[in-house]
Amino acid sequence: MQFKRMNSKAGVNIKTFLTQVKSTHPLAVIHVGCDSHNYRTKTVFVTTVVVRFPANGAQVLYLKESVPKINDMWTRLWSELERSVKAAEFIRTDCNIQVKQIELDYNESADFASNKVLKAAGGYVSSLGFTAKAKNDILPAVWAANILCR
Repeated sequence: MQFKRMNSKAGVNIKTFLTQVKSTHPLAVIHVGCDSHNYRTKTVFVTTVVVRFPANGAQVLYLKESVPKINDMWTRLWSELERSVKAAEFIRTDCNIQVKQIELDYNESADFASNKVLKAAGGYVSSLGFTAKAKNDILPAVWAANILCR
């Protein structure tokens, strides 16, 4: 997974970066999220890893991917989840670093279409041993992914 830094767009080895950060800032916490936007012929996914430093800001790493356009909402939203889980599993398994939460860009209100995916997605994330957070919570990883999708 070749991530980039949000502030410079420079490529970064995520394993090396996170290992170094956690060794120098053991209280830093990791948030993972993904967002997607549809364009004329493609869907763009941005998976983000946000390193939050207590009372001292955050650093954002991201992976941007384009695929042929996905018109089905459920498939596109579930693909966001799969990308988030893949990144979180890599961080937990390969980097041996705990992920505080996987952020889901799904709305808790039944008035929104994304709510249809929330229950299944939250259950899946929980079954893997991660904490799931959805809209109405503070979601820095999803916020950053949304900005980077544009």
